[in-house]
Amino acid sequence: MPTLGELAHLVSGVISGNSNIKINGVSEIQNGKSETITFYDNPKYKVYISETKASAIVVSSKALLNGKDGIVVKNPQFAIAKILSFFQEKPDILSGVHPTAIIHKSAEIGKEVTVGAFAVIDSKVTIGDRCIVGSHVTIGSKSQIGDDGLLYPHVIIYQDCVIGCNVIIHSGTVIGGDGFAFVTEKDIHNKIPQNGRVIIGQDVEIGANCAIDRGTIGETKIGDNTKMDNLIHIAHNVKIGKGCLITAGVGIAGSVEVGDYCIFAGHSSVAPHLKLGSRTVLAANAGATKSLVGGKVYAGMPAREIKEQNKRDAVLTEINILKKRVEKLGEKAPN
Repeated sequence: MPTLGELAHLVSGVISGNSNIKINGVSEIQNGKSETITFYDNPKYKVYISETKASAIVVSSKALLNGKDGIVVKNPQFAIAKILSFFQEKPDILSGVHPTAIIHKSAEIGKEVTVGAFAVIDSKVTIGDRCIVGSHVTIGSKSQIGDDGLLYPHVIIYQDCVIGCNVIIHSGTVIGGDGFAFVTEKDIHNKIPQNGRVIIGQDVEIGANCAIDRGTIGETKIGDNTKMDNLIHIAHNVKIGKGCLITAGVGIAGSVEVGDYCIFAGHSSVAPHLKLGSRTVLAANAGATKSLVGGKVYAGMPAREIKEQNKRDAVLTEINILKKRVEKLGEKAPN
C-alpha cells in the first residue's frame, strides 16, 4: 500500500500534510472513503472538499485543502489519471495462443503475442510484438497490427488494413468494412466496389461498436494519438488528423478532411467532402454543412460559430415571448 508521499512523487506533486498516510485506492470526492485519495477539479464539487471522507485530495492550490492532507499539482485530473493507472487491476489474460484459435500458416506473429479462443487470423497477416488479440477477433488477409496492440473480443478487421503501434480497439468495432457507395441507373442502386483500405496511426484508441469504412479507391486515415468514444461512424476516404477527440454518436461522412486536435462533442456530424481546420470544436448535436475554419467553436444545425448561434437562439426566444404577449393582448381586445 503506497503512502501519500509516494503518490506525490508519482505525479510530481507537492505534499501538503502527512506524507506517511497509507492510501489503498481512489474514490469519488462526493462518495469519499477512508484510506483513499480523491481529487477536486470542478467548481460544482467544491462543497465536497470539506465533507469528503477521503483521506487525501489532489488539488491545484493548497488553499483549497483547508488543512486537509493532499497533493498540490498543476493539473489534478491528469494527476488522478496517473494514480488510477497505478491502482488499476490488470485483467487475467492467458499468454500464448489458445488451441481453438485459427492462424493461417502464412501469418507472421511477433514475440510474446497472446491470441484468445476462436480468434481467426487470415493469410499474410502481420502482428507485432506483445499484442493481445482477444477471443473471437477476426483479422483479414494482409492486414498489419503494430507492436503492443490490444484488440478486445469480437473486434473485426477486414483485409488489407494497417493498424499502428500501441492501438487499443474495443469490442464490437469493425474496421475496413465497405463504405456506403452506390450509383443509381434506371432506378437500380448499383454498388460501387470499395477497393481502398484503412490506415490507423500510433497510440490511437477506438471505443466499442464503432465502424471505420475502407476507402473507395484511396485510404481512410486516422491520425496518431486520436481517441474515439463508442458508437462512431467514420465513412470511406475520411482523413482525420492527429490528437483529435471524438465522442459518442458522431458521424463523419465520406471524403471529409479533419485537421489536427479537433474535438467532436456527442452526436455532432459532418456532411461529405468538407474540410475542418485544425482545432475545430463541434458542440453537441452540431451539424457541419460547409467547410469550417479551424481554431473556433461551432454549434447548431447548420453549424455556425457558437456566439452567432447563441444570438440566433436568443432572438428566437424573444420572438416566442413577443408572440405570447400578442396572443394575450388579442384575448383582452374587445370583440
